[in-house]
Parts: sequence; structure tokens; C-alpha cells
Amino acid sequence: MQYRKLGRTGLKVSEIGFGCGNVGGLIIRGSYEEQVDAVTHALDLGINYFDTAASYGDGRSEINLGKVLKELDPDIILATKVGLTLDDLDDIHGAVKRSLEASLTRLQRDSVDVFQLHSRIALQRDSPEWPRSLGLEDVLGENGVADALDSVRSQRLSSYIGFTGLGETKALHRVIASGRFDVVQSYFNLLNPSSGQKVPPGFSGHDFKQLIDKAQEHGVGVAAIRVMAAGAVAGKKSRRGHAAPTIRGPIIPGSEYSKDEARARSLEFLIEGDVKTLPQAALRFVLMHSRVSTALVGFSDTQQIDEAAATSGKKPLPESQIHKLREQWRKDT
Repeated sequence: MQYRKLGRTGLKVSEIGFGCGNVGGLIIRGSYEEQVDAVTHALDLGINYFDTAASYGDGRSEINLGKVLKELDPDIILATKVGLTLDDLDDIHGAVKRSLEASLTRLQRDSVDVFQLHSRIALQRDSPEWPRSLGLEDVLGENGVADALDSVRSQRLSSYIGFTGLGETKALHRVIASGRFDVVQSYFNLLNPSSGQKVPPGFSGHDFKQLIDKAQEHGVGVAAIRVMAAGAVAGKKSRRGHAAPTIRGPIIPGSEYSKDEARARSLEFLIEGDVKTLPQAALRFVLMHSRVSTALVGFSDTQQIDEAAATSGKKPLPESQIHKLREQWRKDT
């Protein structure tokens, strides 16, 4: 396993991170024995970054992960999140503090390494394109989310703070440029690479306009999310074990699961040489970007952990394949 710096935090995180959410589902729906085996296996392979959230399985992810970590007592970097609703905006500080305290109780810990906002952000609150989104003023304004996260950090309940980079692109870039956050979770995959590179004019997916490069400019660490496009890149084979039986609506415009799955089938040219599967190609692509700190992967069994870990430290995809990828993105306009 290779390691990279998580922005200005100085933390060294594994190139592959263990996502404890609903898509892979193992930490939510697996048995306790399976969860212990999976986390132990990931640790043995060098994975040291674990990402969960209060909303994953309505708290079940944090409860289960907390039990496993209590037993194993590993030296890891742990991140969790708070999702704020519009109703929470009357008392942002209270909502943030209550959420983190509840998360720490479930995780059986006194603090976490990274605590992140888990809500979409737009220039204006409840944007038509991003319903129920927080506005920029809600996040960066006086007594806003950034101030609330600073407060729990000052109480040593979290070492660093971050946010999930979903929402209106201009707003996300401004949040990064504010210098208030240490980490951003960035949507980045083979089907929508716009967080990491320019896409053709008229690209059908949401354009994040090289959000990862913006993060690097400001010393913000990057955890790449949805690297498998919610499993669409792996196709029906990924819907096994403890994986989510169905995928809810898209988390960004233009990422409907059925369409993504169909588009992914056109990328099988990437399976070549030492790239044995499309999920391996997906991870190789994400890790090609030197400014990605870690690629978060949701697992449903230990075989998937092996497959993901095997991509760490591998060479970039050949330029000939990147050229074909660019041609494919042009078709998605």
C-alpha cells in the first residue's frame, strides 16, 4: 500500500480508503464476524483511512464500525460527517455539536480525525438545481457551518474539518478558496472526470471544473468519492454480498445509475495488460491524479478489498487509453 499526504493536515493516508456507506454495505449489513474479518483484512493490506457518516444506515455504520474498532484498537485515521437540514439552520452550532456527540457515542471514541459537512452547497439556500442545499452564507457566514466546525475542533472533538464537494460548482470552489476547510470529498470517476480535468464543451454530466486542482492550490486534502459511480462501473457483479440492492436517485445531475451502467459498458477497452477488471481501471484512473489523497471504496466482501488494494502503487493507465477515454467523454455531450 502506498500513502499520500492529506493536504495541509500532514496526515499520511492510504491510497485506498475504506468507505463504510450504503453502496458497498458490508459495515451496515454484514454480520459482526464479517465486519471484523473485513476491517482486519483491510488493515493487514495497509488501509488506514476509514470514512463513515451519521446518515449511513441511520447510524448503523457508526455503531458497527465502533464495535469493530473497539475490539481491534487499530492505529487508523477516522472520518465521519454531519448532514444538516434546512430546519437545522436556526441553530447550526447546536446541530453540529449534537450530531458529533452522537457520532462519538456510536463510534465509542472521544474524538475523530476528520469531521465533515455532509450537505450539498449552492450559492443560495435551497437552490432549484440543488434542492435542500445549504447556501454559501450558511456555510461561510458568521455563526455558520465553518464556525461551528471550528468550535468542535477547538474542543478537540475533531482534529481537522472538511466538507462533501457536492452542489453548485461556483459555491464549492468558493468554499475551498475560503481556507476554512482541511479536506474535501470530491466526486471523481471514469464517467465524470470533471473534478480532475477539463471535459469537452457540452459534456452531459455535471461539470465540477477541476475542483481537485482548486483544492491543491489551497492545501486542501482530497478524498475521491463515487470512484465506481455507485457501482455502475462494476455492473451487476457489484450488486452482491452486502451491497445495496438498489441505488437511490443520482447524487449529482446526469449520474442516473442505469445510464451510468450503460455508459460503463463502453469502457471495457480499459481491461488490458495488468488491468484485469473495470473496477481496477477505475481506481487506476483516479489514482493517476497526484492531487487525490485517497480513493474511497465501499466494499461488500473481502475479495473487493483485495481487488482495490492491488491497484495501489500501479503505473498510470497508458496514454492511448486516456485518448480513448477523452473520445468517449466527447460522445457524452
